[in-house]
Amino acid sequence: MTVQPIRLFGDPVLRTPADAVVDFDKELRRLVRDLTETMQDEGGAGLAAPQLGVGLRVFTFHVDEVVGHIVNPVLSFPDAEEQEGPEGCLSIPGVYVDTKRRQHVVAQGFSEHGDPLQLVGTGLMARCVQHETDHLDGVLFLDRLDAAARKDAMKQIRAAEWYDAGAPPTVRTSPHERGIFGLGR
Repeated sequence: MTVQPIRLFGDPVLRTPADAVVDFDKELRRLVRDLTETMQDEGGAGLAAPQLGVGLRVFTFHVDEVVGHIVNPVLSFPDAEEQEGPEGCLSIPGVYVDTKRRQHVVAQGFSEHGDPLQLVGTGLMARCVQHETDHLDGVLFLDRLDAAARKDAMKQIRAAEWYDAGAPPTVRTSPHERGIFGLGR
């Protein structure tokens, strides 16, 4: 197991949809261990493979003392209830902005061994699952903000020590329509 460097906002891998995992092998298990160790070392609630530069659909989570992972997640929402609260990202260090998410989520996927699993989340776990699944789709939480909040977040990013003005990132509008996540723009 090894702590890996996390890709920062502006890295193209964060905007590239990840490929489905097809081989549930030793390399996948190593990736899950690296994701878990890196996430815990950084004190994050979740970490997706693209954040380590790996374009595969897998993420780890550590919420309310529950540590786990899910491969090839597919989300569904049992109701339309929403939550709004501060959200940050290990790939955008130091930036926290209130972001709307669904309050409840069900993720269907697989373990690192290829066994089917289901993850049911509410509150912070639901936020984490949606945030990390967005990473697998090449979407950042900034994409879910309204124009004023996005502008403020970009101002914070440009003022951050880690920001590289020579390679400025782009922010786009979320590709998910209101009907899928029930979120306004």
